[in-house]
Amino acid sequence: MLDFIQQLVSGIALGCVYGLIALGFVLIYKATEVVNFAQGDLMMLGGFFVFTFIGLLGLDYWLGFLFAVCGMAVFGMATERILVRPILGYPQFSIVMATIGLGYFLRSVAGMIWGTDDLKIETPFSAGVLKIGDLVLAHDKLSVIVATVILCAVLYAFFNYTRLGTAMRATSENMLAAYYMGIPVKRVVSLIWAISAAVAATAGVLLAPITFIHSNVGLALGLKAFPAAVLGGFISIPGALVGGLIIGIIETLAGFYLPQGWKDVAPYIVLLVVLLVRPQGLFGPSMRKKV
Repeated sequence: MLDFIQQLVSGIALGCVYGLIALGFVLIYKATEVVNFAQGDLMMLGGFFVFTFIGLLGLDYWLGFLFAVCGMAVFGMATERILVRPILGYPQFSIVMATIGLGYFLRSVAGMIWGTDDLKIETPFSAGVLKIGDLVLAHDKLSVIVATVILCAVLYAFFNYTRLGTAMRATSENMLAAYYMGIPVKRVVSLIWAISAAVAATAGVLLAPITFIHSNVGLALGLKAFPAAVLGGFISIPGALVGGLIIGIIETLAGFYLPQGWKDVAPYIVLLVVLLVRPQGLFGPSMRKKV
């Protein structure tokens, strides 16, 4: 039972990272119907940013955290303005290929700037443990869970209790109607990309004490976060987080209890089973079409 609880906590922590990356997928898709396949690489870039601020420049952890998130928010706005906005209205395939190309570009640039070695940063939670009887839980994993809960609460309050958040929800529901109501849609979409990149950077910062940062970590985690978003329904913010938790827990438990090789396969098997039973995902709306 102790082993199961420890693996469950590890799975929840990993699932929180998947959920935050999946949240970025959902935020952008809800607002613009664009699937950003570079979302995992934005997380990777956020991890390198925080390594630069903390590991190389020697800044305080919290200050480096803040600088990395703010820097990625600016990068997200620039990405929307320079890369995405000029090709809106073109076939969806064009935008998909543009974001895939952005991912390759970011991985190449990260490799040239920071190298291809695995990097790690020390945080206030790196060495601590919480002991509950015979149960030992690492502070770094618990910090990921707590930070994810706090971030989700902040985002919920922002989207539901602020004028800008309401404008963003209106834009995601109907962009044309929002424009006619006087909402500056282009500015709102840029801010949504900024929030998505900031959330991805947060995931990268939280992941840094658990695993190593390298140029391909975004691709690997993005391939797990995308199914998490699909599992949650792809247009549901709570669904993205729940999908990430499911993927993370199943992957961790499969790696501990099942033979080698099942760890990477088990989440996709669960995804296929869920989509066979409920094609719209766990939180997606049921759609019926008359013919």
